[in-house]
Amino acid sequence: MTSLRPAPGLSPEDFVTANADINAYLKRQPGFQWRRIMLREDGTILDIVAYDSMEHARAGAAGITGEMANSPVHDTIDHSTVDWQMTTVLQHVV
Repeated sequence: MTSLRPAPGLSPEDFVTANADINAYLKRQPGFQWRRIMLREDGTILDIVAYDSMEHARAGAAGITGEMANSPVHDTIDHSTVDWQMTTVLQHVV
């Protein structure tokens, strides 16, 4: 789970658009289940990616800054606002 703000002069929509290659990357990752990008009223973006295990989550996350380091999405983020956390789901209601 990551919270962040768009880079100065950019919108949340710019961030979403710049994620096309990241979405394709995620879909190729073992254990990937889903991704949600949400916008809080204060303009903060919440980006939640779910995997079937913490091992797969760590590997997928490592690729965002490794294999996908040249993605245009990185230029749409105010990196001083990023709060990135790995968490374990305790309950999922559908």
